[in-house]
Amino acid sequence: MTTCQNTLAIDVQNLGKSFGSKKVVDNVSLTVERGEIYGFLGPNGSGKTTCIRLMCGLLTPDSGSGTCLGFNILRESTHIKRRIGYMTQKFSFWDDLTIRENLDFVARLFAIKGRKAAVDQTLEKLRLQDRANQLTGTLSGGWKQRLALAACMLHKPKLLLLDEPTSGVDPTARRDFWDELHSLAARGISVLVSTHYMDEAERCHKLAYIAYGKLMATGTAPEIIAAKGLHTVVVHGEHLQALSEKLDHTPEVEQTVMFGTSLHASGLDKDALLSTVTDIAGTGLYVEPVETSLEDVFVYMMHRSQNNLRLPQ
Repeated sequence: MTTCQNTLAIDVQNLGKSFGSKKVVDNVSLTVERGEIYGFLGPNGSGKTTCIRLMCGLLTPDSGSGTCLGFNILRESTHIKRRIGYMTQKFSFWDDLTIRENLDFVARLFAIKGRKAAVDQTLEKLRLQDRANQLTGTLSGGWKQRLALAACMLHKPKLLLLDEPTSGVDPTARRDFWDELHSLAARGISVLVSTHYMDEAERCHKLAYIAYGKLMATGTAPEIIAAKGLHTVVVHGEHLQALSEKLDHTPEVEQTVMFGTSLHASGLDKDALLSTVTDIAGTGLYVEPVETSLEDVFVYMMHRSQNNLRLPQ
């Protein structure tokens, strides 16, 4: 056993994984600090979940190496599994059991000593004690999410793996959930979370953008935005879809994205972008420069990533 006392929860190099002829994870290297919330972004089916599982010893890579919580991901996966909590995208608990009964069952699976006390403590920490005897099948999405997180925390893991944990949950419940994640991170627990919500991505300490198995960008949200060198203008007014179609055929505009009653246009040359959009927009539309958002960059990277997983026509 090769535990280490450094500050890295995950340290992996050149991970690769194929299923049949498809390269699902392609030469991925990254590090995650202890107590860090690390977000994974990318198109559906781009390898985010597989990558997370490889880094934590839940899947064996075809190539590459690394450590998770100080343990070798190739040789010591059993030790890793005992120290992580995994929350799947699909809710996987029993509707005909109460919250307490579900947690007690999970505690039995982990052979937790002092099981009742552990369940009681977890109910209190996740503010579930008032609903402890409620049937799980009657819970809303937000409370089911809180139960799933409680089950992950029962055995006091050092690392949480959360696969799109707030999918289908209302905004208030999502905000409460993320407040809880930051509380856990402050106690030294590392969190790997995949998400499609840009507001959630911006709450992560660091991000990785994965497109079809390849790691395209890593860093804080401001670092990723700055690295792409995109400039953005916003257009307000009417008939923006027609304007978008015109701008998409100009070399100065890399992309256009509709945001409700406004249009974002992005390009690599700030002055040329503003001049082109202003000229084509003409009178009656208001054009102004704005800060490029993480969502602007996310769309930009997604459009330029090659889907190597697409089935042949």
